[in-house]
Amino acid sequence: MTTILYHGNIYVRQGQFAEALLIEDNMIRRIGSNEEILQEAPAEAERIDLAGRTVLPGFNDSHMHLQMVGRDMQTVNLYGATSIQEVIRRGRAFLSEHPVPAGSVVNGSGWNQDYFSDEVRLLNRHDLDQISTEHILIFSRACGHVLTANTLAIETASVTAATPQPAGGHFDTDADGSPNGIFRESANALIYRLQPAEDLPAILHSLNLAMDYAASQGITSVQTMDVNSNNTEIMLAAYTEVLAERPTLRVYHQCNITTLDALHAFAAKGYLTGKVNGLQMIGPIKLFMDGSLGARTALMRQPYADDPTTSGIQCVDQTELNQLVAEANQLGFQVTAHAIGDGAIELILNAYESVQQVGQNPLRNGVVHCQITDPAQLQRFLSYDILAQVQPIFLHYDLHIVRERVGSTLADTSYAFGSMQQMGIHVSFGTDSPVENMNPFHNIYCAVTRRDLNGSAPYNPSEAYTVADAVDAYTLGSAYVSFEENKKGRLQPGFLADLVVLSDDIFSIAPTEIKDITAVMTIVDGRIVYRV
Repeated sequence: MTTILYHGNIYVRQGQFAEALLIEDNMIRRIGSNEEILQEAPAEAERIDLAGRTVLPGFNDSHMHLQMVGRDMQTVNLYGATSIQEVIRRGRAFLSEHPVPAGSVVNGSGWNQDYFSDEVRLLNRHDLDQISTEHILIFSRACGHVLTANTLAIETASVTAATPQPAGGHFDTDADGSPNGIFRESANALIYRLQPAEDLPAILHSLNLAMDYAASQGITSVQTMDVNSNNTEIMLAAYTEVLAERPTLRVYHQCNITTLDALHAFAAKGYLTGKVNGLQMIGPIKLFMDGSLGARTALMRQPYADDPTTSGIQCVDQTELNQLVAEANQLGFQVTAHAIGDGAIELILNAYESVQQVGQNPLRNGVVHCQITDPAQLQRFLSYDILAQVQPIFLHYDLHIVRERVGSTLADTSYAFGSMQQMGIHVSFGTDSPVENMNPFHNIYCAVTRRDLNGSAPYNPSEAYTVADAVDAYTLGSAYVSFEENKKGRLQPGFLADLVVLSDDIFSIAPTEIKDITAVMTIVDGRIVYRV
């Protein structure tokens, strides 16, 4: 199969564009002028007139949760709720519109107390009891690190004042010591055990929904954390089935394996970083150091400026972490770790430095999020060649809270994405979707303008990206994470035919308008998977 794209503005590399390209099967074979490429086209080739539109390599989201995106599309949508009363209204409306049997689990996701205008506080069980006392309600905060359960959920899970607080987590209590419905970090498992096990059809349905949305956003690759030690077989089977039927996305699995026993069991089944099955590949072992800044569970080296009673939650101690990283690397696994607070980043940098030589990172160990940092920590990233998998879209919310959370001095050195790039740290862009929307144009807008999506004053504007650098971080930078920079992330001969056609020229429009760009065509493996 041969396809010609011509009369376009095709981004080859910074400062270089082409008019046309030729795709044979799943590879880009030639780029050049309209005349050159059209002359080479066989008679049966499909010819697509781009009408001058800009073409980029397909976006590669370097950290997200694809199956959760699809699952959230089927739950109570709490994103953007501006009050506790609105959460209650949305919950009641969902139950009114969906005939859910009494006693069933009803999930909601996306609430954020910092958006509440009536009371700026976390949701509790008393709020959710106003929605229903007959259904088990589990509403997760947008970050995914805090959930609120209603009274029936707490009683069904048998969580009482006598229940021990779990390591690496915490559930809050009322004055009488009884659980008030707020669960943090590892304590979430006390409630999530009520969730019915997802069967293969349910997972497939969620993946199909999420893949449709990814294609509509010009996303051709995702690095997704859906696999864990409890669901490995069924999750990989679901991906194998859905990608065989609908090869619309490339998948690099970030595998949440958190104990030495689980790590050895995972390796014994033949899973290893780089193991390929069609369009999917096993990627790193994914670890968690802490929680989120908005929930004050991100681990800080000093207490929070706006709550000196806490420094966040440490999910793993240094000794155990060092053992996990060392054993994973010895087995040949890449490692990446969720770390938001500077305390969490310190932990994972210590662990990497214990197994790596200066300047050498052959397994490309990385850190996801990298939000609260100081210059000394960035220098450690550079010295040990540690990858930074960042989410500029987090600025949309975090720029409004970071100074009050961590203080001005640390806020001035945080979200230092521009400094990372200028220093030569390997940076890639992702969204952590569904924590934030996987829309890549919103993400690039935040990286380039350092503003929220409503056009706020910029936060630390010296850390802004150029448009070209942002595009490269989202394509070639993400390909580097998965050892694919020699075949993915550029539109040039010998690279995979994964690309997106844009509604507007991202390189010439005003930076403030980047967020309004859309994908009009997405091609994966040489096939059109989305077209307006």
